[in-house]
Amino acid sequence: MHINEESDGMKALGLLSGGLDSTLAVKLILDQDIDVVAINFTSPFCLCDRGGCGAVGVAKKFNIPLKIVKKGGDYLRIIKKPKHGYGKNMNPCIDCRIYTLKKAKKYAKEIGASFIFTGEVLDERPMSQHIQALKIIEKEAGLKGKILRPLSAKLLSKTEAEKKGWIDREKLLDIRGRCRKRQIQLAKDWKINDYPCPSGGCLLTYKEFADKIRDFIINEKRLMMNDISLLKIGRHFRFDKNKIIVGRNEEENKQLLRLKNASDYYFEVLDCNGPITLLQGPKTKEAIEKAAALTARYSDSKEKKTMVRFGKKRLENLIKTPALDDEEIEKLRV
Repeated sequence: MHINEESDGMKALGLLSGGLDSTLAVKLILDQDIDVVAINFTSPFCLCDRGGCGAVGVAKKFNIPLKIVKKGGDYLRIIKKPKHGYGKNMNPCIDCRIYTLKKAKKYAKEIGASFIFTGEVLDERPMSQHIQALKIIEKEAGLKGKILRPLSAKLLSKTEAEKKGWIDREKLLDIRGRCRKRQIQLAKDWKINDYPCPSGGCLLTYKEFADKIRDFIINEKRLMMNDISLLKIGRHFRFDKNKIIVGRNEEENKQLLRLKNASDYYFEVLDCNGPITLLQGPKTKEAIEKAAALTARYSDSKEKKTMVRFGKKRLENLIKTPALDDEEIEKLRV
């Protein structure tokens, strides 16, 4: 990372999630007359329903430049096999942080930023923000001693920015742990009223979604962005080498048709309302029967046997099937 030795015109790159902690960190650095450029990483697993998880609004509020970076296919490879393992579910928090900081380091060099800072709080998150994890992350990102964490700086070793006098350590904070009372009070004092993305906004930390992605990784060779989109919708079932996805409402039915792969079969009932169902994997007689029976089960059909249409490009085949019973459904459910 290029280091700017001049104090005048000092520039810092801040990782801005749009949450309260990263917002406060930006304010602390700006208050020391340092120019801030923000970088935000968007994830296919983010639960926030606002663009950039609020980072765009924070950047506008403070009138600072913002670069938004999408986590892509290289990030999905980390999800499949993280060096430092998973948290409680499928969240590879340490590897994720290393990934984002490596990219931030590269961008900091491009813009001539003297140092990188984050909104991390010591011991706030059990997997990635204890002292040993912070050290591992810094080392493997190639940023040992170079990441400033303004909210907890007084509890941590001095960084390069502090040692060289680019930043006044006495104006930084000593926040620790999961309680956010001090952050909330600071937000009130500084009239920061909108911090939209709370802790825990990642799908990978949720058991239901984690079960789906774990099943996919175990059974499939590759994990692509389209697969992630499919994992986020519908009811998911595993039958031998097949994956069956059943829509839960009209909007999901539309999404399933839009996201289906060219090799997938899709199913729908003939004479009443019901789901769109996708069948992935080998199109054996047994797999087709299971997908059709699931389609019938989640339809409005009251018949003992329901007529279901299916096909690859068009619904050109018919099968008459009883609905799958609840016991069998639970055996197949992911």
